[in-house]
Amino acid sequence: MSNTSWTDICNKQDLVANSGVCALVEEQQVALFYMPSEDTVYAVSNYDPFGSANVLSRGLIGSLGEDLVVASPLYKQHFCLRSGRCLEDETQSIPAWQARLNGDRVEIRL
Repeated sequence: MSNTSWTDICNKQDLVANSGVCALVEEQQVALFYMPSEDTVYAVSNYDPFGSANVLSRGLIGSLGEDLVVASPLYKQHFCLRSGRCLEDETQSIPAWQARLNGDRVEIRL
């Protein structure tokens, strides 16, 4: 088992329901997506490898089959919010981290 620990990111109030926000965590941009119907937060890299830009927090979230995804606002590739894999190109993926709400705080496991 990994020795990684939970890192405090922000207040739950900083999140936008059914949308993304960006946070700077240990010098990397993390896109946080809050799903109030599940009271769940997802954390993936904000970096779109196809567009070479930090924009995924501005993408649209939805589902394709069983996968909860974010669609890049640039070229519309879909990235799974749980695993970071790209649905259109299995050779591409982005980092995805465990995220949780701990009271009114948002934490991720790096």
